[in-house]
Amino acid sequence: MNSSAKTFWLPDSIYTDGQFEERLGIACDDGGQIVGLSDAASESIKPVRLKNRALLPGLVNAHSHAFQRVIRGRTEYRTSNEKDSFWTWREMMYSAATRLTPEDIYDASRMAFLEMALNGITAVGEFHYVHNQPDGTPYDDPNLLAKEVVRAARDVGLRIALLRVAYARAGFQSEPNPRQARFIESDWELYLDRVTKLRKDLAELAGQAWVGVAPHSVRAVPLTYLKEVVRFGNEQGLPIHMHLAEQPAEVSACIEEYGRSPVALLETEGLLSERFTGVHVIHITPKAAAMLAQASAMVCACPTTERNLGDGIVPVETFFRDNVRVSLGTDSQVQIDLLEDARELEYHLRLQRMERAVLAGEDGAGRSSLAVKLFDCATINGAQSISAPGGQLAPGLPADFFTVDLNDPSIAGASPDDLLSSIVFSLSRTAVRDVVVGGKKIVEDGRHAAQDEIIERFRGLQKKLWS
Repeated sequence: MNSSAKTFWLPDSIYTDGQFEERLGIACDDGGQIVGLSDAASESIKPVRLKNRALLPGLVNAHSHAFQRVIRGRTEYRTSNEKDSFWTWREMMYSAATRLTPEDIYDASRMAFLEMALNGITAVGEFHYVHNQPDGTPYDDPNLLAKEVVRAARDVGLRIALLRVAYARAGFQSEPNPRQARFIESDWELYLDRVTKLRKDLAELAGQAWVGVAPHSVRAVPLTYLKEVVRFGNEQGLPIHMHLAEQPAEVSACIEEYGRSPVALLETEGLLSERFTGVHVIHITPKAAAMLAQASAMVCACPTTERNLGDGIVPVETFFRDNVRVSLGTDSQVQIDLLEDARELEYHLRLQRMERAVLAGEDGAGRSSLAVKLFDCATINGAQSISAPGGQLAPGLPADFFTVDLNDPSIAGASPDDLLSSIVFSLSRTAVRDVVVGGKKIVEDGRHAAQDEIIERFRGLQKKLWS
């Protein structure tokens, strides 16, 4: 046992290196770093017994719009339009975004982050694009709303990558949309100056909160602006995220403007790299998938949102075949359950292909191989996408993990060989019992210490917005 160990977490079993190990515990130091995995604590350390629990690395949510939690359940009806789609949903979302105060942003974000924590998520990539006052003028501190989101995450206890969005226009040859006034920063130099200031202001939270750059999409950021943002992200070693090929209309507009599809545009302009994550990436060709693979770029799928909006199905089978790393995001917060998103990667393809175990691969090696692949999307790949510490349990990494109740009806009776499959495909969200970030419990026995107050504040916000 390492002499720096101060806490020894001892569950019934631990998920590590693709399998569950029994009679194994995690030792961590005062700073919340893992110093070793061992079968026994030293005599000087009192173990924290997690009876009837399995322990797994914390989930990483790579794509979130936290404020959209306020519209959950309020868009599930047909409008007067002949066809409802992402575009009609977007107008409803704008009606909320235009009315939120900084404190509202905090309360909405805290509610979303609370729900994430209760579901085993320990780190989030927040794709943040509400910057300005409702009339489009900046706040005295142009990063005020970004800081409110960070404050919400830290108050809940999550790590956060604030992926600050660049948003310059309504679209190619489109008139300005007044409902986007809070998003727009039309000058790339101004945008990068604000990103630099935000990084400086968050420097003292290193490892807990950090900054990435996020060109919103090819429709919202013209090429010159886009190239400057990506150049800056690469020079500074930041995560670079971008909505990509989510809608056929976006692909058509990109071809009209540039003569190339969105992925082809990024590839030919040298904008893809191992730091780049394309979000959604639904309407693409196998050739475009190969371009992402060649650049070691990543993809973030958001299956719950994508099916809710009728976007389409992410071609995950193609990405897996080409060794493109796939992470997961809760996106619009219509449902916050990253394991549900993981299983949907597979289930959507089953419906499309009318066969089972599509993503297991032809070798089908191991009863839990499919579950391992999907769980990696929710952990290791997510951590790589947003440059988060963690995603796995190993010495030198932070003690970020969650536990599940082995007696929960959803997984009761699972053997060590099929426990991960049971968790990935069947776990009820109520089975999550403890959530630890940096060695500190933020959820204990299924509850967060500030849960009642967070919910009460959020209920007040919803009443104000919608009554």
